[in-house]
Amino acid sequence: MSVLFKALAAALLLGGGAMAMAANSDGQARANELLNSDPQYRETWTKVVKKEERLPEWVMNLSGASEQMNAVEEDGGKYLVGPLCETQQTCLNKRLIVAFSFNKKDAYAMLVEVPAGLPADKSPTRHADYRFLGKPNQGMQDLLMEQLKKDPNWY
Repeated sequence: MSVLFKALAAALLLGGGAMAMAANSDGQARANELLNSDPQYRETWTKVVKKEERLPEWVMNLSGASEQMNAVEEDGGKYLVGPLCETQQTCLNKRLIVAFSFNKKDAYAMLVEVPAGLPADKSPTRHADYRFLGKPNQGMQDLLMEQLKKDPNWY
């Protein structure tokens, strides 16, 4: 399946407008562009983080390095899901997996922090702290965890 076809299919699934506005030059939505692409994303995310304590600035603003997001189904709902890292260089240590419902009314995330300087022979999975945002149910927590496990550097 070509990249263009995937982008077109995702745009159609999302109703076109939000995807086009949240897309960068390669036609893919990225978490670090969502809040500026549509006021509804910003409003929903603000509700998620406003009662949380001690969140880093890059999480509050969904700023940082991100890869393309994917359309995923969970319990009959469709979500735009993707990773966000504080920086590309610190991605193994500080990352967020974020999920927005297609209607932009719900958002969930999992903040994953691994101690800096962890030896290469130590599994980040066993040393990570996981923090869920947006009160995700077990199914959504599992979905966020599955997205993390897709990273080939996560073991």
